[in-house]
Amino acid sequence: MTTRPEGPPVGLDRAADVTLHASRALLAVIARSLNEALDEVSLPQYRVLVLLATEGPLRSGVVAERMGIHPSTFTRNADRLVAGGWVQRIDEPGTRLTVLIELTDAGRDLVDRVTARRREEIAAILAGMADDERATLADALEAFTRAAGGPAPGELSALGM
Repeated sequence: MTTRPEGPPVGLDRAADVTLHASRALLAVIARSLNEALDEVSLPQYRVLVLLATEGPLRSGVVAERMGIHPSTFTRNADRLVAGGWVQRIDEPGTRLTVLIELTDAGRDLVDRVTARRREEIAAILAGMADDERATLADALEAFTRAAGGPAPGELSALGM
């Protein structure tokens, strides 16, 4: 673990400002990584794909709840995703009454392509930093994630992550 160089302590306001600016830079990376995908699906539809990629097959009601939308609204989105070949409806094992929504290979491929583009762009940005800066950044981001308590289930899908 790297230690912070000697100097005055960083105030909370400055740390918040720097983090806010960094979050904007990351949001720009996210937006660019989504450009191609949004030619194929809407952002709410992509959010569903990310949720399913992260959590696996889910009941429609659970997806609607995680997305913060009414179940009937999700049903219309699911119909479009099924028609586009991005997801499929399957019977839940052990019951004929419950239907799950799961990613198709095409849906998983779309999420994987966006993630790979995002990772490549982040790696290119990090390549412009010195080794010790990258180490400091990694330590700081790990600490930030711990302090934030990590993302809640489904939270990242809200941003297509």
